[in-house]
Formats: sequence, C-alpha cells, structure tokens
Amino acid sequence: MGLEGKHLTYREAGVSIEAGERFARAVGQLARVTHRREVLAGIGGFAALTRLPRRLKDPVIVTSTDGVGTKLKVAQAMNRHSTIGIDLVAMCVNDLITVGARPLCFLDYYASARLEHAKALAVLKGVVRGCVAAGCSLVGGETAELPSFYSGGGYELAGFAVGVVERSEIIDGRHIKPGDAIVGLPSSGLHSNGYSLARKVLLERARLPLAARPPGWRRSVGAELLAPTRIYVKQVRAALAAGGVSGMAHITGGGLPGNLIRVLPQGCRAVIHRGAWHVPPVFTTIKELGNVTQEEMDRTFNNGIGFVFVVSRSAEKSVLAALARSGERAYSIGRIERGVRRVILT
Repeated sequence: MGLEGKHLTYREAGVSIEAGERFARAVGQLARVTHRREVLAGIGGFAALTRLPRRLKDPVIVTSTDGVGTKLKVAQAMNRHSTIGIDLVAMCVNDLITVGARPLCFLDYYASARLEHAKALAVLKGVVRGCVAAGCSLVGGETAELPSFYSGGGYELAGFAVGVVERSEIIDGRHIKPGDAIVGLPSSGLHSNGYSLARKVLLERARLPLAARPPGWRRSVGAELLAPTRIYVKQVRAALAAGGVSGMAHITGGGLPGNLIRVLPQGCRAVIHRGAWHVPPVFTTIKELGNVTQEEMDRTFNNGIGFVFVVSRSAEKSVLAALARSGERAYSIGRIERGVRRVILT
C-alpha cells in the first residue's frame, strides 16, 4: 500500500536525471576533439555509428575491454582524477594493437553512488586525452548512479575499444621462430596492474605517506602510483612500418612470463635477460619492503617493460632505429630459442 499524499521521485531515491543529462552534454562537447572522419553519429543517440576506413580491402574488427582496478583507490585517496581516464584508454588500446590493429573508437562506463559532476568530468577529460593519444574517437558510454550499490564517493570504470586491421596484416605470433629478437619498450611504472599488492606493501605494511618520496624515487609515492599507463599506438605503427614484426605483447597482469607466452607458438621459448633494461625504483622498493620473491614480482608487475615486440633477427636494427626516430628508447631484451613453449628470465 502506498503512503497517503507522498509522491516519490527518482531524485529522492538517489538518482538525478537532470545531473546525468548535464554531464552527458558536457562529455559530448569534450568528445568532439577525438572524432575521426569515420564517425557518423557519436554521443547523444542510443548507439554510435562508425564506418570502417575505406582503404581496407578485407577489414577485421578487433575489440577489447578492461578497467583500471584498485588504482582507483589511489585516485580517490589523493582526490586526483585527471589521469585515471588515460589509464582506462591505455589498458584497452594497448591490447588492441598487439594484433596490428588501429584503434577506431572507444566507449566508457562510469558508475558511482552519486554523480559528482566535477569529479566525473575530470575522469572523462582523461579519457579524452587518452583517445587523442591513441588516435581513436570517444563515441559513447554510460554514466550510472547506483546509490544502493556503491557507497561514499568512490566510482568504478570500464572501457571498451574497437579497432580494425587488414586481415592480411594481422600479427598473431604464428611466424615467430628461433633466432628472433625480443624488443621491449619501457613502462612509466606500475601502469594499472598489481595495485592490490603495491598498496598492501607501500601504504599498509610500510605505512608510507602518499606525499613521501622514498630514497631513489623521482616523485612522491602518490604521484608514482598515479603515473598514467603509457599508450603505445605510435610506437607500434613505427615498428610495423619498419617490417619484420612477428609478435607483440602488452605486459599487464601476469608480467613478462604471463603475457609474452600468449603469442609464442609451440616449439619456441623466450629467453629474457633481466639486466637489459632499467627497472624503475618503485619495483625494487616493493620487493624489499614487502619481502616479495622475484618470482612473485615477475608474475605480478611489468618490472619496467610495458610492451614487447618479437622481430626477425634481420629486422632488429631497423625496428630499433624506427622506434628511436619516433622518440622511443627501446631495449633489446632477449631472444627466441627452440624448446618447450615458455618464458625464461635469466
């Protein structure tokens, strides 16, 4: 039985339709800068419309989805939300490009107990910055107020990326062979993986203040934990143009062993030399303060390598040169050998 004389509204239940509409209009304005010529209809309708690039003869659609995990807790603790959207785009498009795809469009999902306009807009501005860096269009998304599901001022993020690749140009690792070189690109730090362990060690066990700067660090704990995930679209295009790339891997959760193996064919093993690249001090600090084994570090974090190419021996120098011309400092970190399919770090 209803209450006499009481007319409940959605707002009284905790959801403001008006606030959502204002936010959608603001995002639509921001997204315009990301639009590629292929976008026919973006934010505002029930669905976005994007045509495929006309130059492709046999286009294959490539899709990816991801989030940023408990890195959101650091953003919330620091009340800094301007870069977490970059992470969201990066985690999605860096997966897309491992098969040679070009990012085409992106959608986001933002959910919270109550829509805080300034906070949500800061997050979406980061998404726009990520889309610009990746060369893809922000064409839509969803903003959900769920007061009975979330509490406090926290929020959840998910991203969805769509790309396209010419079928004949798909890179899937099947042509990897013994003698190929492994080329690694540096990460900017933790990227968006391993934060449950990183927070446990740095913030809970060691009780480091977010404003502290441990010995050897170039920035504070908070700034290090919020450093945006790198977007490798430009570097991948440069390497592919140089030729000889037979496999690529985005180094996320699982580290080098858990991600590079995903592109290795049977009969090939990857041997990686630890001293071949610079390991950012955040990883050393986590290992020491948490008494974390090297094996656990290897399977949890990127340890300084965020993206990997497998290239033919004859193309190694040209790929390294192309990456250098693009402004990237790449490392030759190992080789492919004949053997049982696995990744060995020496």
